[in-house]
Amino acid sequence: MTSSQIYLTLDGRGNRLYFPGETLAGSYYLEEARNDLVEAIEISVLWYTEGKGSRDFGIHAFWRRSNQGGDWIDPRRPGRFSTPLPNSPLSYQGVLVKVVWCVRVRVFIVDGTQVVEELPFRLGDIPNVRTLKV
Repeated sequence: MTSSQIYLTLDGRGNRLYFPGETLAGSYYLEEARNDLVEAIEISVLWYTEGKGSRDFGIHAFWRRSNQGGDWIDPRRPGRFSTPLPNSPLSYQGVLVKVVWCVRVRVFIVDGTQVVEELPFRLGDIPNVRTLKV
């Protein structure tokens, strides 16, 4: 099962640029996964900071599907997610800090291992300050 890979896609946008109030939607599936080996799947839309200082993060949307919760899981069949995006924080590529948005899919395997995949996207269109010419 450890050789399984999560495939994660966002609908419509090749540049992965979204604006506040727009709907972020997409799908995911696992390659080469048997449904009797998957205990649960979590899908999150979240942001986190990178750079100087402590790392901050926030979860905007979260879904969990589990066999124990009565959900039927076929990890090879595409699952869907959709959520309207918030007004902030906007994605930011600063000199000292970055704000990164992503969709994260985490699959919990019955043997206690996990498979995780993240797909970053940008919320808002703030220019990258590293490439600005003054």
